[in-house]
Amino acid sequence: MTLPQTMILIDITEPGGPEVLQPRQVPVPVAGSGEILIRVRAAGVNRPDALQRAGLYPMKPGMNPNPGLEVSGEVVATGAGVSEFAVGDRVCALTNGGGYAQYCVVPASQALPIPAGVDWLQAAAIPETYFTVWANLFGLGDARPGQTALIHGGTSGIGTTALMLCRELGIQAFATAGNQEKCAVIRELGAEAINYRDQDFVQVIAEKTAGQGVNVILDIMGGSYLNNNVAALAMEGRVVMLGFLGGAHAKDVDLLAIMAKRAIVTGSLLRSRTREEKAAIARQLRDHVWPVLAAGRCLPMIDRVYPLTDAAQAHARMEAGDHIGKIVLRVD
Repeated sequence: MTLPQTMILIDITEPGGPEVLQPRQVPVPVAGSGEILIRVRAAGVNRPDALQRAGLYPMKPGMNPNPGLEVSGEVVATGAGVSEFAVGDRVCALTNGGGYAQYCVVPASQALPIPAGVDWLQAAAIPETYFTVWANLFGLGDARPGQTALIHGGTSGIGTTALMLCRELGIQAFATAGNQEKCAVIRELGAEAINYRDQDFVQVIAEKTAGQGVNVILDIMGGSYLNNNVAALAMEGRVVMLGFLGGAHAKDVDLLAIMAKRAIVTGSLLRSRTREEKAAIARQLRDHVWPVLAAGRCLPMIDRVYPLTDAAQAHARMEAGDHIGKIVLRVD
């Protein structure tokens, strides 16, 4: 297959607002050992992209400085040692950065075949979100059938994915949102909606669980929610933090409450996990979630689609907080 020498990539010209995302012409990358080169058809937009753009994401040495953590497309080249994929395969993949581009190199172990019946846009909205939810809600959070879960930000890409998987796996879910439209979507996804603007989620959880609390909380708020999250937990419950929209530092933490409930407070960053850890999550998804997606259930909700070169507009919409589900970039 003859490939072009150059491609369009969205660059972060300097830390700042959405306007710093600018298209630039760069060489097409080359797949190294254990890697595949994907001709990108669509790329998902995620909160860590915006944090990276603003200079707020903890970038370790060697991390790709370009945004884009998930893509869908066709394999156009394979590196040495790759046997699980061939040129022409339709895949979606968790990248290590650089997904906002016409071509992207990813470790083959972080790619998965696109389930039958799933289009490019839906496929691009799967990897980052489903890897994150699976590793945190069902991994660190150990959510199991018959248990209860509280999902903060229930209509985000992470939130809608978590609620669909909770319904699929028999977990009673509660979720917070900030308006009636979003609460209606949460109810459609089979969960109990809590409007955080006029309801106290700790009180609602206590009432709905007969004072028992929930087994696991998936939290995007961080510091400002920590004490209330612990208050809403059941005995031996788990708080799993994915973000810090409410602050990265918690003040006046009630350690006694954590100890009294034997609670676990934890969290993770997906991007900084090792290649081996990401490969393990991919295998678990293929075993447990891919059959569900292939059956047409738990498919990602798409909020809005933008051309690749309108990445700045996509970020502005995400940060405005009006979206429901995933925002995706279409790559022509």
